[in-house]
Amino acid sequence: MTDQASADEKTISVVNEAVQQHGVSRSELIPILKTIMMRLGYISPAVILQLSHKLNLPSTEITSVATFYRMLSTSPRGKHVIQFCESAPCHVVGGNLVWQAITNTLGLQPGETSADNRWTLITTSCLGVCGIGPVMMVDTDLYGNVKPEEVPLILSRYD
Repeated sequence: MTDQASADEKTISVVNEAVQQHGVSRSELIPILKTIMMRLGYISPAVILQLSHKLNLPSTEITSVATFYRMLSTSPRGKHVIQFCESAPCHVVGGNLVWQAITNTLGLQPGETSADNRWTLITTSCLGVCGIGPVMMVDTDLYGNVKPEEVPLILSRYD
C-alpha cells in the first residue's frame, strides 16, 4: 500500500461497517460508496483499495463508479455541499440569474470548495423536480422556485 492509499483506523472501520451493512455483492457498490461518503465526506484512495479487497473488484472499477456519479466525490468536500440544477427547465425559468447569485455570494465556481472548507459548489443535470425550478439543494435540503435575492438568506441558514 502506498502512503497516499494507506488507511487509518477510522477509514478501515467505516469501510468494514458499510460492507457489513450492505453485503459484498457488486450490485451493492453504489450503496456502499454512498454510506462511506456520508461518514467520511469523500472516497479516498485508501477506501478504494480497501473496497477492492473486500468486494474482490478491480480498483479501477470502483474508481469509475466513484467518479461517475456526482453524489460521490474522490476529493474532500466542504461541510455543506450545494448542488445547482443546470437543466433546461431550470434555465428557462431564471436559473442563470440564480446561478450568478450563488457564485457571486460564495465566490466559487463549479467543483470548487471554499478556503474555509465550509462550502462545495457542484452542478447537476437534474434534481428531479423540474416543476419547481430553478432548484438548488444544500446538503439534503431542497429549495425550489429560488429567486436570486433569496440565495444569501438560504445560505445563511447553514453554519
